[in-house]
Amino acid sequence: MQSVIEVSNLRKRYGSTLAVDDISLTVQPGEIFGILGPNGAGKSTLVETIVGLRQPDAGAVRVLGLDPQREHNRLVQRIGIQLQHAALPDRLAVWEALDLFASFYVRTTPWQPLLEAWGLAEKRNTLFANLSGGQKQRLFIALALVNDPEVVFLDELTTGLDPQARRATWDLVQRIRSQGKTVVLVTHFMDEAQFLCDRLAIIDAGRVIALDTPANLVRGLDGGSRVIFAANGATPLQALRALPGVSQVERSQGDVIVSGRGDTFVSDVVALLAASGSPFQNLRTEQADLEDVFMARTGRRLRD
Repeated sequence: MQSVIEVSNLRKRYGSTLAVDDISLTVQPGEIFGILGPNGAGKSTLVETIVGLRQPDAGAVRVLGLDPQREHNRLVQRIGIQLQHAALPDRLAVWEALDLFASFYVRTTPWQPLLEAWGLAEKRNTLFANLSGGQKQRLFIALALVNDPEVVFLDELTTGLDPQARRATWDLVQRIRSQGKTVVLVTHFMDEAQFLCDRLAIIDAGRVIALDTPANLVRGLDGGSRVIFAANGATPLQALRALPGVSQVERSQGDVIVSGRGDTFVSDVVALLAASGSPFQNLRTEQADLEDVFMARTGRRLRD
């Protein structure tokens, strides 16, 4: 199967900052491929270089067999892009935006059904400035689909949305893939990448530090889990750190997070807390996730 996107030894520098540092990856037809990493990791620069908006300093890129620089005009007819800082004139109505974008392409899909498909039919005459955050995101998705693209790039699609709007947007992304399109999803949200992506590249400081399916990346940590609880007083942190199987004990926003592995790891933590008489609430356990993968590779949390 021929790859939809092929990136080989790509580099992009801004002054003394190497934003993309020797990245190589491929994206297969019909998958949701994630690019996950913290803010400033180089994710947007990577995508903007892949689609031809930035000139690489070194390396090669092919999208649908085309060179994004030399064959840019042909490529943009076949891809859809929603960039991180997308915006429209405040007084542009929803239908006017779709009609305008449709005029940019040789081949388009009727934009009227897109209003229905993305929940914008009732907002047809609404000005961009009067749309909610979720409605704006749905409009940007519709604009990215107006040329019936083969590959859709979505950059930080859910930043700034409330939890309900984020979940609704995830459903939209899955619907795009169900239409036979390939999706490249750029995000700094671990849960979003884990839920949506078939494969993903974790990026840090311009480099790919891990690339696989979410399940395989987590499985590579050899298990592991966390015990999390709200501490209401003195907590025996040193005693917790000394327990067999415990790899880390940390505080985060009033919670104590104990990470480790082993058949008796959870029961040992609970037994120590009970024996010490330390007050705690809301004790829960979590399995290893992509946050742990990032921490194992970099020594810090994705959200730091």
